[in-house]
Amino acid sequence: MVKAYGLYSHIRANRIRSIFLLASFVVLLQAVLFSVALLLEAFNGGTFEQIAGAGWRDMRSAWPIAIAAALLWFFFAFAFHQRIIDAATGAGGVIRADAPKLYDALENLCISRGIPIPALKIIETPALNAYASGLREGNYAVTVTRGLLDALSEAEIEAVLGHELTHIRNRDTQLMVVAVIFAGIFAFVGDLLIRSWRFPYGLSPRHGRQRGSDENRGRGDGGRGAIIAIVVAIAIILISWGVSTLIRFAISRSREFLADAGSVELTKNPDAMISALRKISSNAIIPDVPSRMQAFFIESPDDVPAESGWLATHPGVEDRIEALKRYAGGHES
Repeated sequence: MVKAYGLYSHIRANRIRSIFLLASFVVLLQAVLFSVALLLEAFNGGTFEQIAGAGWRDMRSAWPIAIAAALLWFFFAFAFHQRIIDAATGAGGVIRADAPKLYDALENLCISRGIPIPALKIIETPALNAYASGLREGNYAVTVTRGLLDALSEAEIEAVLGHELTHIRNRDTQLMVVAVIFAGIFAFVGDLLIRSWRFPYGLSPRHGRQRGSDENRGRGDGGRGAIIAIVVAIAIILISWGVSTLIRFAISRSREFLADAGSVELTKNPDAMISALRKISSNAIIPDVPSRMQAFFIESPDDVPAESGWLATHPGVEDRIEALKRYAGGHES
């Protein structure tokens, strides 16, 4: 099996992906800003060409403000990302007395490779799952569920910890935090649009004051132009949201096989990784976890069956187990 732990090429690829995310964020931000300007200008009436021209001028005027707001959001998320993640998943810190075996297993793995020991957190749920998070040294954390501690053997827990430590060592956690922070902006706009948008009766206050032929023309050319502008704006927002989500999903899928491989290299026990994946997949659902947090976990914690292809946050468990059997010599009882 490919030796993923500390794989320099993978770390370099993650840095390239982070740069790509930053560049795509600028493009998507411009698209969303233009769509919002279109929505606002649609209520002033006029033909689509007039509305689009006004929206373009509005976007150029508002661009510095949008960049400042995005930078403010980024620095806020950078400073408080761990608190945001903990709040979203319900994770809480623990001390050694609360989970001595878990602490011992993590320390042994870290000491064997000279890795700084990350913080440990637990989600109080019977579900079986785990994830790693953090952006920099001294800020990393490994989180597991109470159900995982209760259901897995010591060897299986060690395999899961090895998987999450590999994510930290390979800088996967940094990439995912960046992806979720940026994609979260577009997801927020998309969710807001889908959940709260109400199509207005009378697209412009001016339409109601027009009389005779002016009123008919306003409801005709101006009304059609406003409708087209609104449809185009909604399409741009949804496409931006979809693209950001697909990018985030693809980044997540690419890292899981390597983390499984890293766990095997750390523990020398592919069978434990296989049995841990099998148990986790049978009860991975964690209620009330936001959908954009799924990519962090060792297995998708969503309450629907895992999708396939581009919509999947993780490769299939069967594919991961097959890879462990074929390349790491693992066996399944």
